[in-house]
Amino acid sequence: MLIFELAIILLASKIAGDISAKLGQPSVLGKLLIGIVLGPTVLGVVTNTEILHEISQIGVILLMFIAGLETDTEEFKRTGKASAYVGAFGLVVPFSLGFLAGIVLGLPQIESLFLGLLLSATSVSISVQALKEMGKLKSREGTTILGAAVIDDIVVIIALAFIMSFAGGEVNLGIVVLKKVVFFAVAILLAWKAVPWVLKKFAPMRVSEAVISAALIICFVYAYFAEYTGVAAIIGAYIAGVAISLTEYKHEVFEKVETISYSIFVPVFFTSIGVTAELIGITKNVGLIVTLSILAILTKLVGSAIGAKLAGFDRWNSLGVGAAMVSRGEVALIIAAIGLESNLLSKDLFAVIVIVVLITTIVTPPLMKVFFNKAKNEKQTAGN
Repeated sequence: MLIFELAIILLASKIAGDISAKLGQPSVLGKLLIGIVLGPTVLGVVTNTEILHEISQIGVILLMFIAGLETDTEEFKRTGKASAYVGAFGLVVPFSLGFLAGIVLGLPQIESLFLGLLLSATSVSISVQALKEMGKLKSREGTTILGAAVIDDIVVIIALAFIMSFAGGEVNLGIVVLKKVVFFAVAILLAWKAVPWVLKKFAPMRVSEAVISAALIICFVYAYFAEYTGVAAIIGAYIAGVAISLTEYKHEVFEKVETISYSIFVPVFFTSIGVTAELIGITKNVGLIVTLSILAILTKLVGSAIGAKLAGFDRWNSLGVGAAMVSRGEVALIIAAIGLESNLLSKDLFAVIVIVVLITTIVTPPLMKVFFNKAKNEKQTAGN
C-alpha cells in the first residue's frame, strides 16, 4: 500500500506543482493543495500513516539541510541584526494579540498565554522552497528570514518550558536553557573541527558516494541531537548544511543531496501537510477558524515586517520578509500536541489550531511572491 501511495504522491505533486507554476504561483502551493485532495477530506486515496509521516520528516530535514548548504555565511553574519529585529517583533506582536484573543474567548490566563505562544511559532521550511524558486534564498532577505526563524525557535521553546512550569508540568527552566546552550556550543565546535575531518576521512573510501553518505550522516546526527536537546530537528539539519557549506565538498554534496531529496522525500513532505488535514466536521467552528487564521497571518506578517523595516529593508521587501514568517508548520503542530497532552488546549481548540496552521502554510508562498515581486518591480521602475 505504501509503495502505491508514494507513486500517487509523486505523480500528483509534480503535476500540481507544474500547474501552480504555470498559473504564476510557487509550485509548492500546488503540492500543498493536492495533499488535501489526496487525503481523507476529498479522495481518501492517501492516509496519514506513521511511516508516511516519518518519510515526510526526512523530507523537511533534507530541505533545511539544502538551505544550509546554500547559505552565504558572510551574508548571514551581516544580517544578524536584521534577523534579531524580525525575530523579536515577529514574536512580540503575535504573542501579545494571541494572549488577548484567548482572554476574549474566555480561556483561563495560562491557556491564553499558551495560545499566544502557539501563534508566535514559525516554521520556514515552506518559505525556504518559495525563496529557492524566486532565487532569493542567498539574498539578504533570505538569510534574514532563516536567522529570524532560528531565533524564534529558541525563544518559543524556552517560553514553552516557562509556561509548562507554571501549568504544573515537571519542567526545569534552567535545564531547558542549558540544553539549548549545550546544543549550539557543541554544534558550532563540531562544525569547526569535526565536520571537515569526517568528510576528508570518507572521501578516499573505495565505496560508492562515500562523501554524500558522510554528509547525510552529519545531517541526521545534527537533527537528532537538536531534537534530543529540545531544539527543532530542522534547525540541527540547517546548521549541518551550513557547516558543510564551509568545506571543499559543498558543491558535490549539494548537487547529489538535492537530487535525492527532490526525487522523493521533499514532495512527500509538502503533500503530507495537506494529507494530515481532516476538514470534515469543522463547520461548527468556521467563525473561530477564520478569526484565528486572520489573526495568525496578520500578526506575523505585520510584526516581522516592522522588524524588517527597522532593519533597513524597503516597504515591499519588509512585507515579503513578514510573509515568509507567517507559516507555523510543524513547529506549531508539535507545540499544539504538547498543549493537548497537558490540558492547555481542548480537543476542539486543538482541531481548530491544526486547520489554522494549515491555512497559514498555504497562504505563505503566494503572499511572498506578491510582495517580493512588487519589490522587484519597484526597483526596476526606479532604475528606469
